[in-house]
Amino acid sequence: MRALSLAMPAAGGAAILGVLVAVALGPARGAEPSAGSLPAGGSALGMSSGSGAAPEPPPPVELPLAVSAGRTIRVPAGGDFAAALGAADPGDQIVIEAGADFEGPFTLPEKNGSGWITIRTSAPDGALPPPGTRVDPSDASLMPKIVSASDAVIVAAPRAHSYHFIGVEIAPIGGVFLDNLVLLGSLERSSEDLPHHIVFSRCWIHGDPLMGSRRGIAMNGRHLAVVDSHLSDFKEVGGDSQAVAGWNGPGPFRIVNDFLEAAGENVLFGGADPVIPGLVPSDIEIRRNQLSKPLTWKADDPSFAGTAWTVKNLFELKNARRVVIEGNLFEYNWADAQNGFAILFTVRNENGTAPWSVVKDVTFTNNVVRHAGGGVNILGRDDSGAPSRQARRIVIRNNLFLDIGGAEWNGSGALFQIINGTDRLAIKHNTAFQTGNVITADGAPHTHFVFRDNVAPHNAFGVTGTGTAVGLPTLQAYFPGFIFRGNLLVGGDAAAYPPHNSFPGSFSELGPDGPGGCEVGDTSRFRHAGTGGRRPGVNMKTLLAAMRAQPDAVHCEPPN
Repeated sequence: MRALSLAMPAAGGAAILGVLVAVALGPARGAEPSAGSLPAGGSALGMSSGSGAAPEPPPPVELPLAVSAGRTIRVPAGGDFAAALGAADPGDQIVIEAGADFEGPFTLPEKNGSGWITIRTSAPDGALPPPGTRVDPSDASLMPKIVSASDAVIVAAPRAHSYHFIGVEIAPIGGVFLDNLVLLGSLERSSEDLPHHIVFSRCWIHGDPLMGSRRGIAMNGRHLAVVDSHLSDFKEVGGDSQAVAGWNGPGPFRIVNDFLEAAGENVLFGGADPVIPGLVPSDIEIRRNQLSKPLTWKADDPSFAGTAWTVKNLFELKNARRVVIEGNLFEYNWADAQNGFAILFTVRNENGTAPWSVVKDVTFTNNVVRHAGGGVNILGRDDSGAPSRQARRIVIRNNLFLDIGGAEWNGSGALFQIINGTDRLAIKHNTAFQTGNVITADGAPHTHFVFRDNVAPHNAFGVTGTGTAVGLPTLQAYFPGFIFRGNLLVGGDAAAYPPHNSFPGSFSELGPDGPGGCEVGDTSRFRHAGTGGRRPGVNMKTLLAAMRAQPDAVHCEPPN
């Protein structure tokens, strides 16, 4: 197993240099139910950090289980959707004419009562893809189109609650740039005033294809979810854009089985200081999504469409706790307005008024990260001069990192950049193909650090830090009390590292095995080189099950 070469055509038709990977995400046409709960505890995820403290898992979002048996209010083409929203009582259903346009903005009012108000397309249940199936733009004819030329298209009033959107398209009027398409809370000063229990399922939410939009859903509230949906064309020149972002809501939040496209950060929590004192966006579930940027946004790609949108990363946490990120595909991220890292766990007291900002209790597992300038960037404390809490209890386990770095994506090609004093960071059983360092360290030392049972090329410098030599000197200086064992660093020098690690001369010594040939082979002398005699690197069966992908969705081959 010298590299992973997986046959998936590159987006935009461009040739991809280096490693290619094809992963089917239980994808747009699947049968996974959209409702359900998280595992009961961290142990169900196998996420013990190795230091005696596992990340605390989030509780589930409360979702509507069925349409309530109230009145049905029909809104035909040319009808008054705002009046229907005003007239609806909890338990009612508003049915909007598929294929018709309805111009807002529209406000979701606060209602007395606990029943859900369902807002759905008039298309029959058998025409719209079923729950658990991700919609895409080809389903637009089955949806009513809700639009606006100013403000957000959909705004939740303070304390608005229990709205469930099914099968609707939400967009700006053609040629208009909007800051937010869906605004669920923003400046409320107490959690009690926030909107809550609002769900978007099987919806297409998108910016203008030429002008873009800043944000799809501003997710600031309680019990908010977007599932089985397609969010695209969120892009801006000179500013950050997101498909989903939250900064002033306590959660819980659920983002499951969506396509999420944005130029800045596809998904972001934090990024602005919360108005509510002490608030940290919490209890966040992010599963089985595809987070991607099209190569038509990349200025040096043959498919470039002509506008240099501001590109940063695929996923970032700046202020968040109790987060599970599992079974997702993260793809296409290049150095532009940032340095190319795909995933950022970077605590920030963004405007200097939230010193309680923290990133903690994060589980990143069973994901594929591919075609990016760098892997994961982790920051222990805000290094911009504003005070913050320490990032801690982060586990990165059983992920596949492919085609990280190289000329196509620029960036450093580093797999992990770890800066400024994290606590209880555990990186275990990952397999990676990157062009740069395995670990780049800087800033204050990191405590209770675990790095074990990973497979990656060593490349020129392997584990290194600012001002320290490769291997053991870096570990001793930046990671006092470290656990570093059971790793396969291909091409590295055993003399530079602690004992109980292995240094194959080439990937051919690992022998491909497992689904798609992506694991250390049963006949390889390194089959039991992990801690406790286990197989090091990714477990593809576990990863594919989390992604709802079939074993033949991934194919790994040695290069020529």
